[in-house]
Amino acid sequence: MSVQDGYQCFSQISHIWGQYSPFFSLQETSEISQAVPHGCEVTFVQLLSRHGARYPTSSKSKTYKKLIAAIQRNATSFSGKYAFLETYNYTLGADNLTAFGEDQMVNSGKKFYHRYEKLAKNVIPFIRSSGEARVVASAEKFIEGFEAKKEKDHHVKAHQASPVVNVIIPEGAQYNNTLDHSTCTAFEESGLADEIKANFTALVTPSIRKRLEKDLAGVELTDKNIIHLMDMCSFDTVALTADGSELSPFCHLFTRSEWAQYDYLQSLSKYYGYGAGNPLGPAQGIGFTNELIARLTESPVHDHTSTNSTLDSDSTTFPLNATLYADFSHDNGMTSIFFAMGLYNGTEPLSQTSAETVAQMDGYSAAWTVPFAARSYVEKLQCRGTKEPLVRVLVNDRVVPLHGCAVDRLGRCKLDDFIEGLSFARSGGNWAECFA
Repeated sequence: MSVQDGYQCFSQISHIWGQYSPFFSLQETSEISQAVPHGCEVTFVQLLSRHGARYPTSSKSKTYKKLIAAIQRNATSFSGKYAFLETYNYTLGADNLTAFGEDQMVNSGKKFYHRYEKLAKNVIPFIRSSGEARVVASAEKFIEGFEAKKEKDHHVKAHQASPVVNVIIPEGAQYNNTLDHSTCTAFEESGLADEIKANFTALVTPSIRKRLEKDLAGVELTDKNIIHLMDMCSFDTVALTADGSELSPFCHLFTRSEWAQYDYLQSLSKYYGYGAGNPLGPAQGIGFTNELIARLTESPVHDHTSTNSTLDSDSTTFPLNATLYADFSHDNGMTSIFFAMGLYNGTEPLSQTSAETVAQMDGYSAAWTVPFAARSYVEKLQCRGTKEPLVRVLVNDRVVPLHGCAVDRLGRCKLDDFIEGLSFARSGGNWAECFA
């Protein structure tokens, strides 16, 4: 795992584990160079980051443990690539970052400092985190990496304070939080993504199930069990070693084409759960988008959706002159934000019956947008020959050409035009439907 390129081990499959893929740089896939364009200087950055690799959630951890115990109890033999299952001891924790996930976030902080060194050597980033422990820990590890890089920079002004997590926004239905969805009633009650995921799972898992039941005589599996065994590949890999150098034996139970189907299943789940496939998906990202507008224009937040007006109207908890901002969140919230910003407006509704490639999805997929330790950068650029600042967005080092504004060949729009194009968020979108 490298600071610049992220996780490149076993890339044939590790880059197609959906949101359970560890961050890998998309700079090679970007049609536009991610380097700062010639004659331009970055004057503002908004980082939005997912937490690093974690153990399964508490409920999933219990489910996985139970499934493995049932296989061990019922299988009459364990041979070949299944041999490890006979003695496999489920020791994964729950909810928190793994050592590998912590290292990812340290690397993210180092990379951020390196990329934006001209600003970062003189500016202390303003940092917010959603309230879950692993998200706060991710922000702290990011700071550790940022500071480690800064300490080695001989051009830094002396006696600067270290960054801190300035604001932690609590999670839960009773809290307005732009970094975590929970307050839109109709959205929280929607079962759309679960239904679509179950239907696609039923299409792609029968042949896998048949093979595994044949190879593990005595074992009966469900469609869901197959997906859970596939989940174990990533979760076990990111827990085995701090550098991810060892691939979990669970990964060998499936073929590359089966991993491609799994990857698409995760993209379907995010798209119909939190993206444009869900009528209220993008609405969950309106609040953050309006905060971004406020920061880009150094003007008060105008929003009546998920923003916390107490925090956002106070310059100590929501300054407008910080230049470098870093916010830490979850994959679901980030998906909604990307769609609220219109970053994937070129993506047609995803097929619910056959897997599509990332190219067919116009650069969208769960692994390309919200892997473990995902990061997006919104950059404001001042360029020679243009008076007005320009804006561009990178998601995991891929320049995402902007929609809704007059985009140039480098994927950028003029600031005013970019903000004009964020009309969905500025108007409050369809937030009123949350409570209809």
